[in-house]
Amino acid sequence: MSIVSHHRVRDIADRFDALILDLWGVVMDGTTPYDGARECLAELRARGKRIIFLSNAPRREWMVAERLAGMGIGEELYDRIVSSGEVSHQALKAREGGFANFGRRYHYLGPARDANLLDDLDYRAAPLNEADFLLNIGIEDDDDTLDKYQLVLSDAAARALPMVCTNPDRVVVRHSGQRVLCAGALADSYAALGGPVHYFGKPHAAVYVACFALLDDAPRERVMAIGDSLETDIAGAAAFDLETVLVLGGILAEPLGVAWGELAPPERIESLCAERGVMPDCAIPALIW
Repeated sequence: MSIVSHHRVRDIADRFDALILDLWGVVMDGTTPYDGARECLAELRARGKRIIFLSNAPRREWMVAERLAGMGIGEELYDRIVSSGEVSHQALKAREGGFANFGRRYHYLGPARDANLLDDLDYRAAPLNEADFLLNIGIEDDDDTLDKYQLVLSDAAARALPMVCTNPDRVVVRHSGQRVLCAGALADSYAALGGPVHYFGKPHAAVYVACFALLDDAPRERVMAIGDSLETDIAGAAAFDLETVLVLGGILAEPLGVAWGELAPPERIESLCAERGVMPDCAIPALIW
């Protein structure tokens, strides 16, 4: 399969009515919007395109919206936000399916700033030996390695505690260029130990179902997904039968050997995608109009 490269979003804008758009690595770098991103969103909105931000952020929708507003990305630039944290919260609130018999005590894995995900629900944090499940938001500190968590994960796996993974991403690139482990890396280690994991976020289907509920079940052939991660953004959208666009200037910039805003040679893009077993429909250097 050949991956077609385009220079700008306007080259493909006529092919869709709605957009499912990743945030980190596409719209912003964690603290600041990328050059041209706000202008691109404004152009899309002016042309009547519907925009859903789909993020593996382990936070509530309103919290993501507040953070974006602080960066100058206001609600006029998009329709709604679907976050893995919001979908996790709603699943634990509904207590349906696999969560019907869940206990109410969780052992928290993550930074203190994100410990409020379940604050308005009938759950409480507990020591590991009293917990009914693990609530995996991610690592505590950016410099942490997996070794720090092996004892906790081993003890929990020995008890077969279910884990709720609120962010399937394995790594994120900070604006400084630092690569930081995410909750998905902890979940991988836990699954390797035999621990049961419930995933919320890309590439798993529940977040795409949530997006289409907000899009009034728009025709899939007129919805395009744009992201910078092959394993989450592109694989998840492709499995949901959406056309996919890979942004090269995010998490893949380093392995592709490109700076932000540059297109990599087609053979280099196709080689990397083939190596990882995920093929987008096309590629763009960045979210620029």
